[in-house]
Amino acid sequence: MVVQVKLLPTPDQAAALTETLHACNVVADWVSQVAFDRRVFSRAGLQKLLYLEVKARGLSAQPALHVIRKTADAYTTRRAQITSGLLGKPGSARRAKAEGKPITFRPDAAHPFDDRCLSWQTDVLTVSIWTTRGRIKNLRFTGEPSQLKTLAEHRKGESDLVYRTGKWFLVATCEIPEPPLNTRPRDWIGVDRGIVNLATTSDGVNHQGRSLQHYRRRMARVRAKLQVTGTKSAKRKLKRRARREQRHTAHVNHKIAKTVVADAQRTGRGIALEDLQGIRDRVWLKRHQRATLSSWSFHQLGEFIAYKARRAGVPVLEVDAAYTSQICPRCRHVCRKNRPTREEFRCVLCGLAGPADHIAAVNVRARARTVWAFVNTPHAAMSPSPGLRQS
Repeated sequence: MVVQVKLLPTPDQAAALTETLHACNVVADWVSQVAFDRRVFSRAGLQKLLYLEVKARGLSAQPALHVIRKTADAYTTRRAQITSGLLGKPGSARRAKAEGKPITFRPDAAHPFDDRCLSWQTDVLTVSIWTTRGRIKNLRFTGEPSQLKTLAEHRKGESDLVYRTGKWFLVATCEIPEPPLNTRPRDWIGVDRGIVNLATTSDGVNHQGRSLQHYRRRMARVRAKLQVTGTKSAKRKLKRRARREQRHTAHVNHKIAKTVVADAQRTGRGIALEDLQGIRDRVWLKRHQRATLSSWSFHQLGEFIAYKARRAGVPVLEVDAAYTSQICPRCRHVCRKNRPTREEFRCVLCGLAGPADHIAAVNVRARARTVWAFVNTPHAAMSPSPGLRQS
């Protein structure tokens, strides 16, 4: 886990932090250029080649190592992006551009500090940090109470110094012990994730996404106006708007995940999710629907549920998502006609009717029960699960 706190530097302290970030990133640019020219990208190789020269450029021992490691990690990340195809196919202009020039760092790009360069005094909410002007002591910080408690009890490892929109932050790594996992859940809560309804559980709890959709549409209109303007000020506003929208979406998903995990923990149940990996490649949409699908944050919601469940000792399963919105949970009949509209489910065979998302969540729960039974009783004589009657 990471905890972000806000620094409250004096003008002199802020000037020292700015100078330090700029110095580290200027050296990182130089290290990147040398690494690109000599085709040396590993941590060990760069450290052996450039460590003494980096120190000679005005950095102490540990900051010099962090600059080298930051540069090596940046090339490792880019290589992984190229290998996975995130930067285009072989021969594409985007991939050629990425491979044809060294990585550069913004003057105010974040920089890591370890315990030799940064010490925390969580009882008085201050830090002591190395800078190019010497060590700064009694640098105050603040944060949300629960985050400060986590920081005081579980901080371990490096922290990143971040400058964003005129403010200073420290992002600290925390290692939180996981509670024992509930290996014998009483049952499962099936969760169906969607766009109109962000999450619907098998208990009938519906977390609607209409307010988020309205917010995004309003943001899209604002973006369109700023893009037409095209000035530097408009571009800065676009970046701020994008970050604001991301924070708002994350806040909504955090609230949903917290509610679902709390219900599962209180009732001793596990959580079952649909495996939606690759869903954007499996569906065909009209042009006006593409933006809605591309902004669908189902993966983030799933990640939030997963890590909050781990902290609560709640098991999480992912099950096959095929036909969950078309299967009748009572007679197991599968047919597209079972779902005449997006919101409605009505089985053409037995007549069972209800909200489509709730029916899908019930089917997710049923699949989780089957999967859990097979995983935990592999040698038991079990009758096969009821087959699907498909038309």
